[in-house]
Amino acid sequence: MILQETMSSEEIYEDLCNKIEKLVYLPGYKISENELCKQYGVSRHIIRTAISRLKERTLLTVYPQRGTFVSLIDMKAVELIRAAAAERAELIVFPELFIPGYPYGMTFGFTVGSRTAPGRKDWGLYYDNSILVPGPETEILGRAAREARAYVSIGVSERDAVNATLYNTNLIFSPAGELLTVHRKLKPTGAERVVWGDADRHYFPVAQTPWGPMASLICWESYMPLARVALYEKGITLYLSPNTNDNEEWQATIRHIAIEGHCFFVNCDMVFTRDMYPAGLHCPEEIGRLPDIVCRGGSCVVDPYGHYVTQPVWDREAIICADLDLTQVPRSRMEFDGCGHYARPDVLKLTVDDR
Repeated sequence: MILQETMSSEEIYEDLCNKIEKLVYLPGYKISENELCKQYGVSRHIIRTAISRLKERTLLTVYPQRGTFVSLIDMKAVELIRAAAAERAELIVFPELFIPGYPYGMTFGFTVGSRTAPGRKDWGLYYDNSILVPGPETEILGRAAREARAYVSIGVSERDAVNATLYNTNLIFSPAGELLTVHRKLKPTGAERVVWGDADRHYFPVAQTPWGPMASLICWESYMPLARVALYEKGITLYLSPNTNDNEEWQATIRHIAIEGHCFFVNCDMVFTRDMYPAGLHCPEEIGRLPDIVCRGGSCVVDPYGHYVTQPVWDREAIICADLDLTQVPRSRMEFDGCGHYARPDVLKLTVDDR
């Protein structure tokens, strides 16, 4: 960028703020102050002043991380929260690992008994783009929820604040912007175990809402019968399922769970394409083998009787809106209440570590 001599200082800062904000396309995007100075041909003082103003005028957070780097959060989540709020949404649900994304098809150089240096670099990139909970990103998401006056559920890759372990985590924010629940995936599925650790806490948190208790299980956690029962025993009316399951069999699973728990099942699946993968990864052959549409989606809402409230949406991004009649939940349990009048606690008991 070449700044014209006729530009006032206010115009310079406004121009810089607009340009820096447009850089924000990837969660955890990082660029040093020196690189910004070179890119825009201005002094470090001007860059720092522009960043300071950017923090004041927007939900965007800019903060120091690892020395001279500044880190900018992807605004896509905030933009989608605002778009859903414009549809008068009271509950907004995002898929599994929306931040920073699900690394489908990547091995990170792992084979049994060995690793590779290039794979370690790719894992490091994913680690750097994972977020602290709580942290600057959760502050942004909380403010977005407060602005929308809605509950917001979103999947993230959580970076432990003390060690180097990552967790596949789902967060729920209140309409006041408070971080209500943090749920770490109990057991990562298959090769996910080389990326994320087992949950060490936050097993079955429940958010109390005007519509009744609400909780989430992430992807194949819903295939764990006892984990489902742990939620049923808390009386959940809204079962949130952030996931990356785009097969037909999953549709049968979610309809069964809705009937079993006599609750509304919100199935929120990922849609992403091969060209969404970052440039510069060290595994071009792995990415090249992927189909054009890597994960097809299939998001939908199912009622307590196992019927679709909204039909599955395939092969495209969409904001799916549904009006839910929560009075259906107690009515549907008239003849079957799996943890109530249909239970036999004298015969069957579940012990839950509720850390």
